[in-house]
Amino acid sequence: MARMHEEPLRTAADLAVTYLDEVEDGPVFPSVGPEDLRAALDGPLPSGPTDPSRVLTELARDVTPGLVRSQGGRYFGFVTGGAQPVAVGADWLAAAWDQNAFSYVSSPAMSVVEDVTERWLLELLELPAGARAGFVTGCQMAHVTALAAARHSVLEGVGWDVTARGLFGAPPIAVVTGDHRHSTVDRALRLLGLGTAALRLVETDDHGRII
Repeated sequence: MARMHEEPLRTAADLAVTYLDEVEDGPVFPSVGPEDLRAALDGPLPSGPTDPSRVLTELARDVTPGLVRSQGGRYFGFVTGGAQPVAVGADWLAAAWDQNAFSYVSSPAMSVVEDVTERWLLELLELPAGARAGFVTGCQMAHVTALAAARHSVLEGVGWDVTARGLFGAPPIAVVTGDHRHSTVDRALRLLGLGTAALRLVETDDHGRII
């Protein structure tokens, strides 16, 4: 029986390797404009299926000219870490395994992987062994998650069950942060119903350190 998955996966691997081989050669920021990218990508909705390898090849052809080569040593834009080859490979494996990793019942292996990684992080950061960690998608969700946990803890301390009662009528909460904060702090406060008026800004120096 033919392995239908083999050709598109090998095509994707070849395209990825080719891109990384050339990442130091072209301009860091693309010279094409949004109208060029839209002209290449925004065609009519397909009326039927297309060969998977062709889809990947055409996608790489049309998208690559608009990519920012943030993996290279000439990129000095946002704080964007270039993925190591082993990390890219692990990401491919995670996508191929396609696990629903929310609990042991849905993926025993991924549950244990998270437990082990949590222990390693606590050891690396010299945090108490009984501390807990959570894995999020990035800076924005890290702020949302941490502030949500703090909101629940602070309100529980004054006898308010935010899970059952929500925030209507809840005691106000002050959120203390440096004035050199990331913009995702403000967005997290709006999302969590605390609002930016809850901010209490502390003066910082030129390096963002609290005075």
